[in-house]
Amino acid sequence: MRAVAAVGLAAALLATACGDEAASVAAADAERIELPATRAAEASDAISDFGWDLYRALAVDEANVVFSPHSIGVALAMTRVGAGGETAAELDAVLGVESIDTYEESINALDLAFAASARTVELSDGTTADVELDSANALWAQDGFRFEDAFLTALAESHGAGVHLVDYAGENEAARLEINSWVADRTSDRIDELILPGVLSALTRLVLTNAVYFRAPWEHPFEPEATNDGIFTRLDGAQVTVELMATSETFRYGRVGETQAIELPYAGGELSMLLLVPDEGTFGAVSSTMDRQQLETIVESLAPAQVDLALPRFEFTTHAGLVPVLRSLGVSLAFDPDLADFSAMTTEGDLYVSDVVHEAFIAVDEAGTEAAAATAVVMDLNAAPGDTVALTVDRPFLLLLRHGDTNGVLFVGHVVDP
Repeated sequence: MRAVAAVGLAAALLATACGDEAASVAAADAERIELPATRAAEASDAISDFGWDLYRALAVDEANVVFSPHSIGVALAMTRVGAGGETAAELDAVLGVESIDTYEESINALDLAFAASARTVELSDGTTADVELDSANALWAQDGFRFEDAFLTALAESHGAGVHLVDYAGENEAARLEINSWVADRTSDRIDELILPGVLSALTRLVLTNAVYFRAPWEHPFEPEATNDGIFTRLDGAQVTVELMATSETFRYGRVGETQAIELPYAGGELSMLLLVPDEGTFGAVSSTMDRQQLETIVESLAPAQVDLALPRFEFTTHAGLVPVLRSLGVSLAFDPDLADFSAMTTEGDLYVSDVVHEAFIAVDEAGTEAAAATAVVMDLNAAPGDTVALTVDRPFLLLLRHGDTNGVLFVGHVVDP
């Protein structure tokens, strides 16, 4: 059985207007603070809300979409720790942050809860499988440039982010390769070139990276011999032939209004893929209004049912520049070279966000799911039924990769053309 993986990544690149570097970056000695999963609710809710805002902004044409709200949220949260004044207020509003201190504690608890899901579990057939779910953070700082101790300490305590010293000023290509190597290693080579050539420069001063890695099989794998060709109807009415996987199992299933929902658990049942399948002709209305409250209503409707399920295999990549999206959500000062305030990171120069890029990949087959995502924030120099249910997913649908204990959302997307 092929193992399955989901990956979330984030990176923030910072550059500054300082001339000669002052002193070496002060690597925080603080250790990560251990917090229980019960503290994760604030960040879980905020990232879910932020994720649906992102989804509505990204799902603007008739194409498949997948992204990691957790990856993007963590990247912006780490950037937010270094923001001040109105720049911080704008980021707080978009991220759903009421208090940065409690938010950082909560996102730390959420990451730790994800990591606690990693274990060896027994499957329904008596065999065992390893579930891997790990979140890692690192800071890549210009050797000789000083950042605020409070900023470094906060990222160490809430994100477990250690500091690696590199030389952007003299060897930015070597720094790029070193960062990409770390990312590739933490993601089993699924993201092997997060930082593209030309992104780093002699003015770069810091890169913040976040990687989330998930590896597990389905609790109920599809039998490959049951896969057959079927018809999928796209949003434009065109019909395409797809490979439909098939199984008949007891799943948690429900219907709310015009949407059928089914939860496909991964090994151990703590993580799952939730599929939302709107009735024919209603995909646009359902997808454009979906939010955390509606999702909670759908999840509450789920109940065990025998389901004859047919689901297409699918595999695709989404690449999105997020600056226009974030501007539409209310972030503007962070992108303004003259008005951005990141003085909580460093007082040695002016920083602003020049770009935010996200890329995600997902593949679903009989054995399970493989997914990867990467985010870069670039900062530059200032110049329930009882009978058997038959669910054939032969039309556009939404998907989420969720952590059950915290309701944390790792990936969100939709498939309109498998």
